[in-house]
Amino acid sequence: MKNYTITVNGNVYNVTVEEGQAAPAAATPAAATPAPAAAAPAAAVKPSAPAGGIKVEAPMSGKILAVKASVGQTVKRGEAILVLEAMKMENDIVAPEDGTIASINCASGDQVESGALLATLN
Repeated sequence: MKNYTITVNGNVYNVTVEEGQAAPAAATPAAATPAPAAAAPAAAVKPSAPAGGIKVEAPMSGKILAVKASVGQTVKRGEAILVLEAMKMENDIVAPEDGTIASINCASGDQVESGALLATLN
């Protein structure tokens, strides 16, 4: 069994995948499942845990309007860390889980692309 942590739209899921022989009927869904699961560990990058094991990424392209948290600040799940303007709408970028801000990788006024690393939490 392998354990993966997958983040989908800011929600963190712990997934356990069994290894072994599968029935022929289950081979097609099983072939589709490992590809996303294999990509998840690359996104989670365990070696960066000392610098912040929990990544906060931009869900869409836009402009950073405000940085509401600072390095070393303790945050709760759902608490706003940044404000991202996209398509003339302000979107709060929130902490995916409880933790401490390890790094803020952008500043007010920065343009960011979808998937850009905005901050990390411990």
